Amino acid sequence: MRHPSSLIVMRGLASPRNRKDFTRMFTHRQRARNACLFALLLSLPLAAGADKLVIPANAPPAFQAECGACHLAFPPTLLDARGWRAVMGRLDRHYGDNASLDEPARRAIEDFLVRHAGGDKVRAPVPANGEPPRLTATPWFKRKHHEVPDKDWQDAKVKSPANCGACHTRAAEGSYREREIIMPNGRPLEEEDDDN
Repeated sequence: MRHPSSLIVMRGLASPRNRKDFTRMFTHRQRARNACLFALLLSLPLAAGADKLVIPANAPPAFQAECGACHLAFPPTLLDARGWRAVMGRLDRHYGDNASLDEPARRAIEDFLVRHAGGDKVRAPVPANGEPPRLTATPWFKRKHHEVPDKDWQDAKVKSPANCGACHTRAAEGSYREREIIMPNGRPLEEEDDDN
């Protein structure tokens, strides 16, 4: 199909009276195209930062001290607000451990996690067995890790998909870039991809 502006010119409708309309239409399209390009440029920093999952600076001191004592203190964006409420509401049954906290510390951590929680992409299903939701069950996590073979998850260095630091060498700093991933066999992820 031909572009409408080319039809105007081809049909000889670009008379002096209609040129103004043609120019106005072209200018409108150019503005629309420029607006789309501007929106695309604005989204580039978001895409570039997708591998950066830092802990917000306003994290309560108890967050790193309590959550980081047993595992990586996970960035709040890795689970939705409903999920974080469920995790923090069952600390006495925290994935097989008792991670109970005094109420002020628990409330401060939960408020922080909920305030900075992710959206629907990180909504984990609530297990029927009464356990809290797992960030490793979120659609985002599954999409990002779908190529990881079972043998890597079962490796003694990894032990669990929630052990981000086993492969993401700079996870503690909030960096999850693919070029920084070292697989359990000691090879960079990029070399693993080259072999396939």
